[in-house]
Amino acid sequence: MKFNKNVSSSRRKQRKAHFTANQAERRIRMSSTLSKELRAKYGFRSFPVRTQDKVTVMAGKFKKLQGVVTAVRRKEYKVYVDSCENTLSNGKKQPVGIDASNLRIDEFCMENGRQGLLEKKAEKRKVIAVEEN
Repeated sequence: MKFNKNVSSSRRKQRKAHFTANQAERRIRMSSTLSKELRAKYGFRSFPVRTQDKVTVMAGKFKKLQGVVTAVRRKEYKVYVDSCENTLSNGKKQPVGIDASNLRIDEFCMENGRQGLLEKKAEKRKVIAVEEN
């Protein structure tokens, strides 16, 4: 059952949107869930990942590992965490890209106006909740 008739459920259209998305759209698509504490504090479930955020890997080979985001590659839709690395046969460490949907944000990096973005989204959620009641 569709909840929003303005959003297409066509696989073809979703794939096209995924691969032709601009940087702003990719930023929103690369959102991760928030920890229970952050969810209770701000009133929403997910937020775009940024470098220096403290995260926990929730799925895959590195499940339950905690670390700091070192890089976010929007072109590849990958997030790189400092504790998630493969060791090559020559002994070098190679970072492994993780999908943002497999991460949980435990602590935000509050640089470059991030506090304002968080407050803005929290305020929108409060306004919507008041209108529904």
